[in-house]
Amino acid sequence: MRTSAYGFALVWIACITANLAAWGQVTNPNWPGRFDVAFTYNPMLANLTTGNEFWMQGGSGQVHARIRGGLGVAGNVIGLHIGDMHGSGVGLDLIAYTFGPRYTWAPARSSFSFFGEALVGGVHGANSIFPTGNQFNPSGNSLAVQLGGGVGKPLSHHFLVRIFEADWLRTQLPNATTNVQNNLRLGAGVVWRF
Repeated sequence: MRTSAYGFALVWIACITANLAAWGQVTNPNWPGRFDVAFTYNPMLANLTTGNEFWMQGGSGQVHARIRGGLGVAGNVIGLHIGDMHGSGVGLDLIAYTFGPRYTWAPARSSFSFFGEALVGGVHGANSIFPTGNQFNPSGNSLAVQLGGGVGKPLSHHFLVRIFEADWLRTQLPNATTNVQNNLRLGAGVVWRF
């Protein structure tokens, strides 16, 4: 299941990226706002080690500023939680904070807008067990890389519904094996444009 979920996400991201050139010429110049704020609900398929997957629940707050045309910068803060991983009695809280470029396009002949982004930052894990050498720490920090995109539907000049978002979130928290986690984060929510 893990391979098919990640494969789906990568194919979806490739399709969005491939359409960038085609839609770049029909971008709607009247798309409102230079700045937007989004709040999303996010389930995430996470893993401790290879083949050890579980679902976390949480949400995110995102800010995005358009610089020129569809190109802009975005910042994202994600909070996720699970109380009991695989019946072990051990929970996990994650806070990821990322920043980077985002490209948004709104085709003139469509009532949808699309975006793709590549963000980098950090992640803090807490209320869990993070093995490092001979020690078991209750928290850990690492690099976070987030690649993905989403689809939105404008409801008014300043209000948009984020219908779907999918991101690959790679973290490197200590786990006594590879110290790498490849996570699939999904999302939906609301966006205000200014």
